Parts: sequence; C-alpha cells; structure tokens
Amino acid sequence: MILTWWLAKYWGSITSSTIIKSAHTAVIDQIKIRKKLVETAKKTKFGQAHNFNQIQTYCDFKKNITLHNYEDLIHYIDEIKNGDADVLWPGKPIYFAKSSGTTAGIKYIPITKDSLPNHITTARTALLLYVNQSKNKKFLDGKMIFLSGSPVLEKIGNILIGRLSGIVNHHIPSYLRSNQLPTLATNCIEDWEEKVTRIVAETKDKNMTLVSGIPPWMLMYFDQLKSKTGVSNIGQLFKNLQLIIYGGVSFEPYRTALFDAIGKPIDTLETYPASEGFLAFEAKGISHSGGLLLNTNSGIFFEFIDVQYYGTQDEKRIDLSAVKLNTNYALILNTNAGMWGYVIGDTVRFVSLEPYLIKVTGRLKHFISAFGEHVIAEEIDTAIARACAKHGTSVVEYHVAPMVTVSSGLPHHEWYIEFGNAPASIVDFSSDLDTALCSLNIYYEDLIKGKILQKCVIKSLSKNAFNQYMQRIGKLGGQNKVPRLLNDRSIATALEAFV
Repeated sequence: MILTWWLAKYWGSITSSTIIKSAHTAVIDQIKIRKKLVETAKKTKFGQAHNFNQIQTYCDFKKNITLHNYEDLIHYIDEIKNGDADVLWPGKPIYFAKSSGTTAGIKYIPITKDSLPNHITTARTALLLYVNQSKNKKFLDGKMIFLSGSPVLEKIGNILIGRLSGIVNHHIPSYLRSNQLPTLATNCIEDWEEKVTRIVAETKDKNMTLVSGIPPWMLMYFDQLKSKTGVSNIGQLFKNLQLIIYGGVSFEPYRTALFDAIGKPIDTLETYPASEGFLAFEAKGISHSGGLLLNTNSGIFFEFIDVQYYGTQDEKRIDLSAVKLNTNYALILNTNAGMWGYVIGDTVRFVSLEPYLIKVTGRLKHFISAFGEHVIAEEIDTAIARACAKHGTSVVEYHVAPMVTVSSGLPHHEWYIEFGNAPASIVDFSSDLDTALCSLNIYYEDLIKGKILQKCVIKSLSKNAFNQYMQRIGKLGGQNKVPRLLNDRSIATALEAFV
C-alpha cells in the first residue's frame, strides 16, 4: 500500500498541475476540440449528410449541425447496430451504454475508442485531485465500494452493451481493484434488494473507507447495515470511513440524513457523469462556490441555450466564450462518440467563469410552471435543505407536483416527502419550506402574495415509500431516481397510495 500512496501522490501532483493549466485555456481548448471533431468525422455518413467539409467557423457549425434529441439520431444508431461502420464516428463503437429514455424507450449511447478515456480518465482525475489537495490518503488503506450496474455485458454484433457504470467497472485501475467491493458475483445480481442484502453481508465486517453511489442508495445501504448489525451509526461500524463520492442528484437534501447515519460529517466528492460523457467534477483546490469544473478538454464540445428561449424563435446557441453567470442554460453536447448537437436534457448555470464552474439546476422536462412560476429542481432542493436545517430534520426522498383542481381553497404545490426523521411540527416545517421557496423564486412569491396560490401542502409518506414505488415500476436500484418535480401529477397520483 505504500507504493499506492506514492503513486497517488505522484500522479495527483501531475494531475493537479494539468487541470489548473487547462482551466485557464478552456475556450481555446474548446475551439480546438470543435475543429478536431469536425475534421475527424467529415467522411462519416453523418458528416457527409451535414456537409462537414464546408464547416470552417462556429457559425458554419451551427448552420450545418442542427439540434438533436435521441429520437432524431435513432436511424443512425440502428444502422450501427445493424453492422454499418463510419456512421456517426469513424469505425464502430466498442460499447453501447444502455440507459432509460422517456419517449424512445431504451437508449443506446455509443462509446468509442476515442471517447472511452473521457469516462475513465475523468473519474481518476477527480480522485487524484482530491488526494493531492486534501492530502488524505487514508482511504487507500481500506475497502471501497464503487457501486455499479451489473458488469455483465450483452452483444449486438461485435458491440458490447451494458449500463455505463457496468462498463466502467471493467476499467477500474488494478491498484484499486484489489480493494474494491462488492465482489463480481454480487455485482452481477440483477435483483436490487437481493444485491443490497449481499453487499451488506460482504461489507459489514470490512474496513470500509470509501463509498460511491447516489445518495438514496447510500441511505438504503446504511439503514440495512444498522438493522443487520445493531449499531446506532455507521461510524461505529466503519471507523475509518473517509470519503463519499456521489453524483446524479443534489446532495444537500441528503446531507443531514447521511451524516446523521454515519455519526459525523466526512469528506464528499461530487461528479457529473452521463452515458454521453463525463461532463464535470468537483476539482478540489480549484472548485469554489459549490461549482463543478466543466470538462472542457476531454473530447466534448459544449454548447448552451438560455432556457427561457429554448424551443422558441429567439433560441440562440452559444459556445463557452459567450456564457454568462447565473443564467439557466440547456446543455448541448458534441462528442467524439458521434453525438452531434445533442440535447442531453440537463440544465446548468455558471457560478464562475474563471475557471468555468457549473451547477446542475435540473432537467428541461422537470419543472413546475402550471401557474407561470417556472420552479426548477435547484430551487426546491435548496428550499427543502434550508427547512431541514432549520428544523433539524432529514428527508429520504421527495417529489413536488402542482394541484390545479381543488374542491375548496386555492391551487397549490403538493410536496410528497418521505422523512428520515420528521419535524416536530409539519405545519411550521411547511411554512418555512414555502418561505424558502418564495425567497428563491420571485414568480412563486408573487403568486402566493397575490393569493393566486395558497402555501404548499405537505403529504408525509410511509417508510420506504419511494423504494416501493420504484419497485412497482421496475426501476428500483442502480442509478435510477425519482424526478424531484414534474409539471403534471403522473407520479404524484401513484404516490398517493403511500400517504
């Protein structure tokens, strides 16, 4: 392990210098990547159909490459699945990352020989930066959970198919693999509840120092550990637990519950991976304002559209050089796996331009504006975090939906909350939650003050309500998560059964 310490220190120092340098050359790097992407793919079927040989400037780029959702690219994906080469990117992908789609069913996102380092190297970079900046190497001594989907891969032709996390599992560095849990056999279990039970059995007696996953999974894992072992907190069981690595959902609403479960605060490291690419990460020593460093020199050319103009005649695509602080942008990707003008569906805002740091604010389709308030995920995450902090309570999960048709009183927002420990007064908690949201969204505040809406209504859910809901729809476990808010009541109606 001394060798691992030395390697981590050595490569951490080099990585830190490289990232600091690239953080200051982000715009230049993005221009180079845009030109290289076009030049490399100009003889592909997509490149020929979109006249890549005529693209010289960014204006040419936007004119020739229109915006695409996954549905717009399905016929190209189908050609690749049927064995065609040089379709979206030269050659054939080495993997398809399988993910859930909302309108297209299962999505197959190509990962090529050129794009694979983005997924693998970025994760390593974030970890090495943490080691270099925090000087914390103790977690290398113990066992680490890198929770993933099943690493069992299928095939279409010669292309391997699996969940992104399962694919990445095959590329964990050898110096970490010996300390990795769960075992391969357990990781291959498809049934989520059985898998967690086996993970608990494999880890409860080990020196666990690092846990990686989405916060809801961590809470479920910690709850089962406490139930199985009888400890009052995880810190009694894992005395050397050093680090939580997370991504996918906001950590803030879970912070109190997770640290209460552990028995103390520990270090955290936030990442922003997606099937289309590893987009950003918390760069210890570089990130500030809670922002994630945009991955500007890793084969992805980023574009942005102000959300308020997205889908309108005033829609305008811009590159990194034109972004502004505190504007909510739809995120557009162009990758060295052949995803061109791809609307990933996430929204972000910049909290710093030197370096370029972002916060993920939500999803284009996940918002509430039934009354013109346009409340986004970042606002409800912040509001409930503030209310929890004030009342010393915690939540397991929650969902917000509009209640438009009411039998009496005014329309309102309904919050379906599964509390970790409930507040002493739901009424006071609800009032403080509403006050917090008013302070974050002036349109919502105007609707409340104008008596167009009444204050929010909280519906407290039974224990394990969200896990049971996800189980019912066949999406329990892994990286699956419940949308925090929707502009309709499709999820809210289902959650009524758990009130």
